[in-house]
Amino acid sequence: MLAGCPSREPTAKFARVSHLLRTRPSGPSALRQLLRTAVEDRAPLVAPGCYDALGARLIEQAGFDTAYMTGFGTTASLLGRPDVGLLGMTEMVDNARRITAAIDLPVIADADTGYGNQINVIRTVQEYERAGIAGIHIEDQILPKKCGHMENKQVVDADVMVGKVSAAAASRTDDDFVIIARTDARAPHGLDEALRRATACAEAGADVLFVEALQGVDELERVATEFAGVPLLFNWAEGGKTPPLTYDEIAALGFALIIMPITTLLSATRAMQHYLGELKSAGTPAGFVDELMPFDDFTSLIGLPEIGDLEQRFSV
Repeated sequence: MLAGCPSREPTAKFARVSHLLRTRPSGPSALRQLLRTAVEDRAPLVAPGCYDALGARLIEQAGFDTAYMTGFGTTASLLGRPDVGLLGMTEMVDNARRITAAIDLPVIADADTGYGNQINVIRTVQEYERAGIAGIHIEDQILPKKCGHMENKQVVDADVMVGKVSAAAASRTDDDFVIIARTDARAPHGLDEALRRATACAEAGADVLFVEALQGVDELERVATEFAGVPLLFNWAEGGKTPPLTYDEIAALGFALIIMPITTLLSATRAMQHYLGELKSAGTPAGFVDELMPFDDFTSLIGLPEIGDLEQRFSV
């Protein structure tokens, strides 16, 4: 303490508030433990996708153990455009920071290609860490990248991707920060090449393997067999190339993590389209207001009672 300055240690009444009274562990160690348990119990960890802080809060309040920040949804919500590499690292990290500030769950985030070469990947990892993210996935597409279930994808040379994974693993400040290596090589080069790249990424330090856009149960089975005991990610994308399996089917294959990047995006968009159509026809929401979430329920959901408690606690 500087001479002549009063102590800044908090009193009981003014105890330090972190993340509006955060109570649960939410960092990389929590995610790593969840993944370890998922592998041991053959019970995949489910990570619904969110593209903003409100969606993240809904995921938490539904009782999930982790959330996934979707690049597809983030691009759609921020720009109203498709996931074709239009957002940069800074925009993605800004969104990640808002999401992690809103919930007490570990968050996995899309980090696209790492936003450049191996040196760019180093900064990408560090910025996502500073934003409070528990793990990221990076992919081997060329820039500009595309959603993994779109057509005409292209990938960089395998050694470039291996260098990015190695740089990512070496640059994290927390050894528990989870590095997920995604390969999109299945579409342009076939499954054998995708498996070869996944193997090389695991050897370079990837914690979880993500072989994107597998087609058919036979391909899923082959990946699961090739990487038995290695944490694998299943991308459950509505309308995508991978079969829409049940949770039990995915668990039986041995996948450790299931992400649903666009479920919340598609459901929210359909609901908004419906009610906007009703509003256009009727002129006011009077005819369907009873179908909407009540205002008081919504303000409770987003934490207004907590704000009231804090106002009382810190009143002088």
